[in-house]
Amino acid sequence: MIEIVQKGKSRPEMVINMGPQHPSTHGVLRLEVTLDGELVTHVRPHIGYLHRCFEKYGESVGDYGMVTPFTDRMDYVSAMNQEHGYVIAMERLLDIEVPERVEYIRVIMAELQRIASHLLAVGTFGLDLGAFTPFLYVFTEREKILDIFEKSSGARLLYNYMCIGGLMRDVDDDFKKDTEEFVRTFRPKITELQNLLTYNSIFIKRTAHIGVLPPKVALNYAASGPVLRGSGVKWDLRKNNPYSIYDRFDFDIPVGEGEVGTLGDCWDRYIVRVLEMEESCKIIEQALEAMPDEGDVQQNVPKRVRTKPGEIYARTETPRGELGYYIISDTSAKPYRIKARAPSFVNLSLLPAISRGSLMSDLVAIVGSIDIVLGEVDR
Repeated sequence: MIEIVQKGKSRPEMVINMGPQHPSTHGVLRLEVTLDGELVTHVRPHIGYLHRCFEKYGESVGDYGMVTPFTDRMDYVSAMNQEHGYVIAMERLLDIEVPERVEYIRVIMAELQRIASHLLAVGTFGLDLGAFTPFLYVFTEREKILDIFEKSSGARLLYNYMCIGGLMRDVDDDFKKDTEEFVRTFRPKITELQNLLTYNSIFIKRTAHIGVLPPKVALNYAASGPVLRGSGVKWDLRKNNPYSIYDRFDFDIPVGEGEVGTLGDCWDRYIVRVLEMEESCKIIEQALEAMPDEGDVQQNVPKRVRTKPGEIYARTETPRGELGYYIISDTSAKPYRIKARAPSFVNLSLLPAISRGSLMSDLVAIVGSIDIVLGEVDR
């Protein structure tokens, strides 16, 4: 217990620790919370408990191609999206043209991974607030996506599937059929999730008007992804600054509208992720229909990467927001400097701003609505 004097009056405040191993922090994160009774007056995130050392590893591995597996380990629940951003950056640096079949497979994998990541986000978010059944529902659907990934890459979490100039291997013969079947059966499950959780009165009471993030504050903090779009800002790199072949697809950008509470609250950030899964299904269907049936996915993969002195910055839209890779090259076979702009790290910086004045019990909902992955925070 500490004493703080404010406006000439002495008021008792209490500092408590939440974490670093707390079930509602979604990783090893310690929150130093200052309370006035049950009201949060300040939150200070302490990071560094799960340091991946990605940037230094990237500068010390054997060559550029060996960096890709380390990108998987930053955001380990959306590893395909991490790889996608890195290989795009390297292909721009090397001026490599990627075959059409590779581009379509990459987009399909990235959108499947987006669905899998959002399923985990909304399932654990519901679990944080006491809803156990949705957690089982979303894991059932996520397993179907991981089955597709396993058939294609041989792994279920860290894939090392995309490589500079192409893919490690082509997809299996059942890929198109399995993916079409997943999308067909998954759409009704989104409706079930909506009926089970979205408009549940208890869930609404725990999320509406909680952790409100005004659009101006979100922009000032450089928020991105569902955290930014939950505040009503229609910004998605796939639409606003298209990369790969995203400009060929027709899809919408869901944003928060304050439907059941206040614009930019926890409920809005949640509903954006639910609606984005439907948009990912649209992209996947269009990509499957247009994907070339033939093509060598390794025809443009360099046997050894050698670069000229230069630099590149490339950004992509991951499930958690804008992921950027800044790479400086020299004449060696490995990066001179590599820097990752991780959305989880940036979005976490919002926590003190949107937690002030909330109840301690609401802090659990606020952390869950940001959807952080600590491997990306401690990159």
